[in-house]
Amino acid sequence: MSNTYERIRGEVVAGGALGEEDPTVGGARAVIGIGVILVLLVVLAVASIWSFVFVVGLLISIFLHECGHFFTARRSGMKVTQFFMGMGPKLWSTRRGEVEYGVRALPVGAFVRIIGMNNLDETAPEDEPRAYRNKSYPRRMLTITAGSIMHMIIAIVLVFTVYSTFGKSQTTNQLGFFEVSKDGAAAAAGVKAGDLLISLDGQVPTTSDALGEIVRSHQPGETIDLVVDRDGQQLTFHPTLGTATEGEYKGAALLGVSSGQKTAFFHHSLGYNITNSFADLGHVAWESVGGVIKVLNPVNIIHHLDGSNTDQSTQPMTAYGISKFSSTIGEETGLGGILLTLAGVNVFVGLLNMVPLLPFDGGHAAVATYERIRSRKGKRYQADVGKMVPVAMAVMTFLVFILFAGLYLDITNPIR
Repeated sequence: MSNTYERIRGEVVAGGALGEEDPTVGGARAVIGIGVILVLLVVLAVASIWSFVFVVGLLISIFLHECGHFFTARRSGMKVTQFFMGMGPKLWSTRRGEVEYGVRALPVGAFVRIIGMNNLDETAPEDEPRAYRNKSYPRRMLTITAGSIMHMIIAIVLVFTVYSTFGKSQTTNQLGFFEVSKDGAAAAAGVKAGDLLISLDGQVPTTSDALGEIVRSHQPGETIDLVVDRDGQQLTFHPTLGTATEGEYKGAALLGVSSGQKTAFFHHSLGYNITNSFADLGHVAWESVGGVIKVLNPVNIIHHLDGSNTDQSTQPMTAYGISKFSSTIGEETGLGGILLTLAGVNVFVGLLNMVPLLPFDGGHAAVATYERIRSRKGKRYQADVGKMVPVAMAVMTFLVFILFAGLYLDITNPIR
């Protein structure tokens, strides 16, 4: 037990796996493990192509985050020993020079191992000059913040690409059907997710509430006229309304759809696209600061778990929940919407990663800054990270709590 704790403690404060001098890994374990991951991706693509696109984009973003650390560390003269996608047991690895590259079993992150991150990270005497802790403050700060900087660059590129290719998204007054219940009245009549509402019962509702009021003005069992636009073709359906079996409107007429205002894309000039890529991301970054505070607020999470907070705008989400929600976004807005969602996620993750607590990159940046402040001319101060280990372990425990709480909420109360 003590060995396990020591290992976890070392990896938390060192930013990667320790004591892995064993040979590279391959063979049957690699074939089976990577095969399972690829099969899961194929299953996801079959289930929802938009969720698949989002997950692949997320994996690329994680890879580029680590590339930021990897290349800045090497350019700064630091020794990098590992570059792994995934966490947990090794599935496959290969060595190129002094760096081991590979894939691990759990696709929940990635890491780059830089030697000598702090005073607890033991290094060979001959490698000490290349340790992170012995490099200048500017080089350490560039290396440790490179991951978050990369997220911001990714976000800017994604937003500019969408604005230049698809146009800038704007919400219209036209309603679209995001989801159609399989056993509902609309599905039975032939309505599909992605259809755009033209009229319902001869009326043109512009909000979900207005649509609901029109439906509930009828009795269960009545037939109404529903006209939609499907890929530019106008179709008319005659659904026979069902009955709501739960919720606030139990017993009322039910159409069986989830609707929202349609998002359309409008093209602008190159100068507009460049300027607004930065301006809009600034707005997203400001909102993400509030999002980080909400995610790290245990009271908010507990209130969601006990059902006392039903505001989904403050509900924490995991990658599972976001990827599932991306399916709805893709159906509504296509690839442009998925790329904008990825941009927002990159901004959020980039800011979250700079929280000044270990094991976040911001924690390492805070240590480097503290050491810089305490250093005197000719005498460099080195912080005792061992004193911060209890806080770092508490943060890790809290992050695990957030992960499981968010996953539970994603399953039981998915954001729509």
